[in-house]
Amino acid sequence: MKQEKPLISVIVPVYNVEPYIEKCLASIAAQTYSNLEILIVDDASTDAGGRICDTFAAGDKRMQVVHFQENRGLSAARNEGVFRAKGSFVSFVDSDDYVEPGLLDKLYAGLSETGADISVCGACGLKVQAGSAALYSRAETVACLARRAPFLWTVWGKLYPMELVKRTPFDERAFCCEDLLFFYQILKQIEQVSYVPDRLYHYIFRKNSLINRPVDEKKCTVLSILSYICEDAFANFPEAVPGFGQVAMDTSMRLAVQAVKDGAADGKLSEYLKRFQRHIRRHFNWNALAMCPDKRAAAAVLTLYVSTLAFWGSAALHKRIKAMRRTGTKDWGKET
Repeated sequence: MKQEKPLISVIVPVYNVEPYIEKCLASIAAQTYSNLEILIVDDASTDAGGRICDTFAAGDKRMQVVHFQENRGLSAARNEGVFRAKGSFVSFVDSDDYVEPGLLDKLYAGLSETGADISVCGACGLKVQAGSAALYSRAETVACLARRAPFLWTVWGKLYPMELVKRTPFDERAFCCEDLLFFYQILKQIEQVSYVPDRLYHYIFRKNSLINRPVDEKKCTVLSILSYICEDAFANFPEAVPGFGQVAMDTSMRLAVQAVKDGAADGKLSEYLKRFQRHIRRHFNWNALAMCPDKRAAAAVLTLYVSTLAFWGSAALHKRIKAMRRTGTKDWGKET
């Protein structure tokens, strides 16, 4: 007699994603892995997204919807799902994304066939260079995060043992990059990660999502998170220090680029650039710089390390060149 596969819990936090939620839930309901429960946590949505979730759950007994009475944030919604989950394994799906039917089957196979602690799949919608199927150690996984290939620290697109996640809650004080903090805490407790190269997760770019909004204080909480991770790794995870140092520098540089490109939400661009410069200087070392994914990224980090004014000018020039290429403008003094 064939043994039934273990129950997998899929947790979907929902907040004001009415145009996307139906496709998301339909893709989860279509999973070829049959033994699953779907926990949907509506974080007090003000659009029709919560009602759409209720409609889906009424027609699928595997779905359970929880409605928060007030907005509590992404981490609180995920924690609520974990608290209610009954599965042996758990996977997270963001409510504006969608997944391939074989997501859970292939992620589970990545665990059961290799003996890894967690499994990770490829994703569409992000500029991440894919790789071949592989089994990574903890140190090798950190190196993957540092070079942004073949996967990132996102909480989604992965399968975790439920016991591990229940003892590693999301920090509800983190407003940005709570995924990174969560994944770091997970990494400290595991030995191996199985990478499944199939692009089974579809990330949807939304201009009004938190990560794509202008730089503000909420986004800058990632600096405190990265500083904590670097300091903790120095004491408890020394082989990972260069990798996380590179992540810290790269993140500051990318935030600085975004600040120049899109502006700062409160008009304090110069202050933000100085803050990002201090963060790079705090975590700079040559071994970390050598882990930059390309020479252009390394040059940008060095430029910001040396001078915020030089970085500002370089980023602004790059922005203008891109605009000229997009519009076909050849006059440097005029941008249409």
